[in-house]
Amino acid sequence: MPDTVFVSDLHLYSARSQPVRFELPMHQCAAEVQTMVLGGDIFDFRWSTLGDTDATIVAAMRWLDDLVASHAQCQFHFVLGNHDYNEKFVTELERYALQRSNLDIHHYWLRLDQNIFLHGDAADHPAMCADRLIARRDKWRHDESRTRLHHAMYDLAVRANLHKLASHVMNRPQKVVGRIHQYLRRIGQGPDQGVEQVYFGHTHAAINALVYDGMTFHNGGAPITGLDFRIVDVAS
Repeated sequence: MPDTVFVSDLHLYSARSQPVRFELPMHQCAAEVQTMVLGGDIFDFRWSTLGDTDATIVAAMRWLDDLVASHAQCQFHFVLGNHDYNEKFVTELERYALQRSNLDIHHYWLRLDQNIFLHGDAADHPAMCADRLIARRDKWRHDESRTRLHHAMYDLAVRANLHKLASHVMNRPQKVVGRIHQYLRRIGQGPDQGVEQVYFGHTHAAINALVYDGMTFHNGGAPITGLDFRIVDVAS
């Protein structure tokens, strides 16, 4: 068992999330590792099936407390994603972290030795930089659950495997890691600064140790119907 693991894109409380694929394995890992990095979109406020944002926040904090409080020997890092960047949730999350010495919150990225962790939405624009990502995330601060019609349409897309097609076509590994590589250089976290391993999510397309211009990229996919998913072991 490694000292550190990375997991992202659980999309809890959306209809597409499959908790049976990750809840028990996550608790098993947390019982054995020293560090667990939660890489964003752990919760999904846009596609929550719980009715409203407040109900989703209550459920999310209950779920997170069950994980963090149950494994006091494990240090948790929550790197926020776009789907869990809801302003009310972030406020509640940061308040909770003040009560838990084994939980730290990071808005955009986390650096641990030669490893860097980020959600991965830096790949959404070819010229992504720190200011551009901040501006894009601001649009998610007040993102709320969609209407029943939106949910029904999304469910149809998942059943038709259109999400799988989009993941493979729009998020081609070379394009994605190339964009993230350039973003990391722009924020001063590239290979010249000692970054060797990059762990990210967001695209839902699993990547296993893809080497690109001096750095190695990892993506655990997402526990969604038709997609690969794994909890990623982090290099020590």
